[in-house]
Amino acid sequence: MSVFNEKFFEVLKHEGVVSIVSWGNGEANIVNTWNSYLVIKDDRILLPAAGMNSTEADVKVNNKVKVTLGSKEVEGFNNYQGTGFLIKGTANFIESGKDFDMMKEKYPFLRKVLEIKVESEKQLL
Repeated sequence: MSVFNEKFFEVLKHEGVVSIVSWGNGEANIVNTWNSYLVIKDDRILLPAAGMNSTEADVKVNNKVKVTLGSKEVEGFNNYQGTGFLIKGTANFIESGKDFDMMKEKYPFLRKVLEIKVESEKQLL
């Protein structure tokens, strides 16, 4: 059974900003990407990492991350125009293997793949 609900997949069909928050020993770091770059595999999210150097440094210290994403095009709770999600999980950077090869073919600009193992998903709006 997927940790993601139908509304989550509906949001991914529309472009929007994805924010990834990490924190190591200091201040929180936020990096952004796009809904269209998310690849869902079971309970994992794969993202192309072209930069994300600060995120990678944080993950070496603390692999917990929080991710928000949404779309104004998808109806939320109580007929609200737009909806969004908060995802909590653990992160890892992949630099070889089957998932890396698949992502590199799809996104030639990446240097590594950010893998997030999702622990929870919550619709916010």
